[in-house]
Amino acid sequence: MPLFRTVRSGPFRLALLFAAIFAIGSILLVVVVEKAVASYAEQVTSDTLTAEATRLAAIDRRAGTAGVVAAIRESESARQQAFQYLLTDRSGHRLGGRLPQLADRLGWATVSVAEPAIAGDSQDEPAPLKTFGVALSGGGRLIVGSDVYDVQELREWLDTVTLWGGIGITLLALIAGYMIAAIFTQRLERLNVSIHTIMDGRLEQRVPVIGMDGEFDRLSANLNRMLDRIEALMTGMRQVSTDIAHDLRTPITRLRQHLEQAIARDGAPVPQHVIEDALAQIDEIMTIFSALLRIGAIEAGAGRARFQLVDLSEIMYRVLLAYQPFAEDTGKSIAGAIDHGLLVNGDADMLAQMFTNLIENALIHTPPGAQIALALHKVGDTITAEFSDNGPGIPVEERENVLRRFYRLNTSRSDNGAGLGLALVAAIADLHGAHLALCDAHPGLRVRIDLQAASQG
Repeated sequence: MPLFRTVRSGPFRLALLFAAIFAIGSILLVVVVEKAVASYAEQVTSDTLTAEATRLAAIDRRAGTAGVVAAIRESESARQQAFQYLLTDRSGHRLGGRLPQLADRLGWATVSVAEPAIAGDSQDEPAPLKTFGVALSGGGRLIVGSDVYDVQELREWLDTVTLWGGIGITLLALIAGYMIAAIFTQRLERLNVSIHTIMDGRLEQRVPVIGMDGEFDRLSANLNRMLDRIEALMTGMRQVSTDIAHDLRTPITRLRQHLEQAIARDGAPVPQHVIEDALAQIDEIMTIFSALLRIGAIEAGAGRARFQLVDLSEIMYRVLLAYQPFAEDTGKSIAGAIDHGLLVNGDADMLAQMFTNLIENALIHTPPGAQIALALHKVGDTITAEFSDNGPGIPVEERENVLRRFYRLNTSRSDNGAGLGLALVAAIADLHGAHLALCDAHPGLRVRIDLQAASQG
């Protein structure tokens, strides 16, 4: 049931914890206030009793006992009587005041005094009085008392406020906690439903935004980016499996034919060319698998840990020098316009592999007499590497396709190559956050790669 699910949820338990903290805090606060108010009231009562006793003692010194008796009578006849008195002589006999004889004590004391009964009313409970007694100059005693019933009522009221305030704050915290937990649980349930859908194989599903801003929305966004990455990797794996099934069938079939021919000779020596052809087929299969493993590792992010500051100008220059002799042997030419000292953050071996694949692609797919040009320059914070040739080029509608694994413009698949060269270039460019574009060279093909220049500060 939703009610019990919410009550048993983590957010509600957290709300319970906060409710307990709020209740304890409110109780402590009211207790402190109660102590402070009660202490202040008692201090005020003590100060007024001391002041009154000091006033009457001064009258005793000036006018004697008769003056004190007159002052007491005047105070007791006032409309709002603030004090009660007891005045005794040296022998303890009452000379004035209405306090009972049991209040005859020096210093501070507390006594209970019953209020006078009124006809028709029940007898009230004795009222507490705080008294202060001083000795007079003639040997008598003066006791001044004040009712502290209001202070006790105030303390009882504060105790009640403490109790019900704690209960009220706790209930409000529980209600608020339940509402927050219900909203949070409902949104988490939608998140769990989406995750279960994804676990059932629907990788296109994405988790909903929780809608509480801040960290929770960032969590949803990061989960969706992770799912995008997982879906892309899974799609790539399915594509690789399909490509392997199609593209390795031909070399494996040819290898099997060579082996069947060798067996069919029935003991006769196997011609050398048959063995060489079989080994060539094995090498081709191993090359394809090696390229696929390298592309898969790059697409999975392998190599970022080896990123460091590298000189892209030096890498391109070394590749250019390595392929110029081969180009001359095939009747082609390679020229380069390379700016010096251009630095990027990346993997030097992978960047060299990317440049190598682009040059080899140009050398393979251009006729004799073709001209291949390399360029590397920097504009602002962007370093641009360009590889162009004046060969047949690639049709516009095929330029996205040639970046896929095993895709070749020659659909007969009779030419050399597995169609992985440009796929590896695309994977390396993506790993380095570069933008790869295939354009027209008028005539021919121009490959443009834009990389972020490294900070040299």
